Amino acid sequence: MGVTRRIIFPTIRLILWAVIAAALVKIAFAGADVSTVDNSLQPTGAIVEPTVEVATGTVTNAVTVQASVTSDAAVVVRATLAGTVSKLLAADGAVVAAGTPVLEIRQETPQDPIVKTNAETGEVTTTERKPKVVIETVKAPVAGTLALPTLKDQVVSVGDEVGKVAPGTLSVTGTLTPDQQYRLVGAPTQAAVKLNGGPAPFDCTGLRVGAAPSTGTEPDTTVAASTSGTVTCAIPAGVTAFPGLGASVEITNGTAADVVVVPITAVQGTVQKGNVWVVAADGSNEKRPVGLGLTDGENVQITEGLVAGDTILEFIPVPGGAGKPVDCSLNYDPAVCGG
Repeated sequence: MGVTRRIIFPTIRLILWAVIAAALVKIAFAGADVSTVDNSLQPTGAIVEPTVEVATGTVTNAVTVQASVTSDAAVVVRATLAGTVSKLLAADGAVVAAGTPVLEIRQETPQDPIVKTNAETGEVTTTERKPKVVIETVKAPVAGTLALPTLKDQVVSVGDEVGKVAPGTLSVTGTLTPDQQYRLVGAPTQAAVKLNGGPAPFDCTGLRVGAAPSTGTEPDTTVAASTSGTVTCAIPAGVTAFPGLGASVEITNGTAADVVVVPITAVQGTVQKGNVWVVAADGSNEKRPVGLGLTDGENVQITEGLVAGDTILEFIPVPGGAGKPVDCSLNYDPAVCGG
């Protein structure tokens, strides 16, 4: 047993290591035998651009905007006459109704004296006249809580801010992407609102869609690229909400039933006019202008240029793809198209 451990086992290990080393040397310097490889196996696949058949369907242009609850801004009370504040008709902090008198402004305008000459004696008589007095009552423009920092006997000019009325009402306000603002052209005046963690969805009124507010500072190009407008909608009385609460606003801006529709991925352009690539019977394709209608974010209505049954490319073709020249109308690399 001692001979086996000391002599035989070490000898076997040495032989195995020698065989492995010899095999590695052969592979490294002689290479593998590829004579048995089947050279008949050649790639036969081809790149085929996906197509889609034009069909009819229903498109509902519903835009959902993430928003938050905000307190409506206080409305400024402005002087409507140049003069002196003669009376304060409401107290600072008072709750007022729309049209409530807030203060009076008194304006005194001097008048030239009346001069008379006696025709017989030549005596001149001068009669002083009292100033012409105009009194204007300034009223609250809306109902709410009045802030009145103006003092009695204070001199004001037309348009000066003499107070503010905080209406105490709430609105939901959200920002719009350029795509959403295009889809909300001609939007209705109401929308469905859902408050995060709040009551059941409800309709809000006075929907307003406008440009993004200006801060008066240098424009932030990063923000401008993603935000182009705002949407604001008044929360009706009786709905419990709090400033800062998150919300979503769903605005339905039209529905079109049984119309020609295609995927938005197949159309170059998003509003009014666009282009699609129609596939011919021989497999070639050509660009065709089309009219665009409503979109739901996935499909778009085609108002002219296509009929149901036409076949188009599912995706806008890559410039220069399939051996075709670059289509510079797609505004691709200036180095290729120039400019």
